[in-house]
Amino acid sequence: MIDIVTGGGGFIGSHLIDRLISEGRQVRVLDNFSVGRRKNLEQYSGNKKLEILEVDIADMKLVDNACKGADRIFHLAARADIVPSIQLPEAYFRANVDGTFSVLEAARKHNISRMVYIASSSCYGIPDRYPTTENAPARPQYPYALTKYLGEQMVMHWAQLYEVPAVSLRFFNVYGPRARTSGTYGAVFGVFLAQLLAGKPLTVVGDGEQTRDFTFVSDAVDSIITAAESNEIGKIYNVGTSKPVSINSLVNLLGKKDDVAYIPKRPGEPDCTWADVSKINKDLGWKAKVSFDEGVKIMLENIEYWRDAPVWDESSIKNATKDWFKYLSNKEKVA
Repeated sequence: MIDIVTGGGGFIGSHLIDRLISEGRQVRVLDNFSVGRRKNLEQYSGNKKLEILEVDIADMKLVDNACKGADRIFHLAARADIVPSIQLPEAYFRANVDGTFSVLEAARKHNISRMVYIASSSCYGIPDRYPTTENAPARPQYPYALTKYLGEQMVMHWAQLYEVPAVSLRFFNVYGPRARTSGTYGAVFGVFLAQLLAGKPLTVVGDGEQTRDFTFVSDAVDSIITAAESNEIGKIYNVGTSKPVSINSLVNLLGKKDDVAYIPKRPGEPDCTWADVSKINKDLGWKAKVSFDEGVKIMLENIEYWRDAPVWDESSIKNATKDWFKYLSNKEKVA
């Protein structure tokens, strides 16, 4: 039987494929490579265990055909990042909402045995309480967060109405080797590592005391496999360490505490992300294993991956995030 991995050329998707192939699974990747990189899968060139189909995830006919004979579907394909979602909401709706609809209908038609949807903790917006539980109100602040949440709601509806055997995992701040190096201003690790390689100051937002629930990619993949092997249906689970770390702590671990450029705090961003993981601990027995110190060490050992990534500075970040400030200023409480 075949495992489908949508977005398999991406950061998390490629690590998931590593795990599946190591377990002897046959894997079929669906990816249009607008975000993912073929380089992330080049180690499997000629490997009969991996089939790659260049497919637009919102094309229902292509997705339906690609899912014939599938046993399980891991749906990771999505557009990410805040700024481009504000600038290109239609593209995000097509990829993240229409794309999820295509996958759900294929899953229903072909009677797949298991579907795991990768959601985002960005749906919480700026939470009222920490750690944040799965029943906290959804307050998406920008189209990326909204479209990922809408996709998740469809997954839950298909699980309830059509009995599609699906679960959803809300990831918190996943990092690790192969994290995206696109030209889009985005996740902190990609920004910092490219700056580190270039000998440039690290651009720290605000005072750097904001904290994030950083989750190493191998732990994220382990949560996906654990969910796929469970019998739970129609449930949502947070995936994190429940041990938030400050950006200043990351700067110190990178050895750059004396070479920092501070940039303005951004609207719509929480001061803290902190996953309450008691539900996934209880239901699935899953718990993160990789400490932040260990994860950062692994990132530094693989730093050459970011050699060709964009090197951001105060000026280019200001220009790239101008729409962020334009649309989100004074709207932190928008539901």
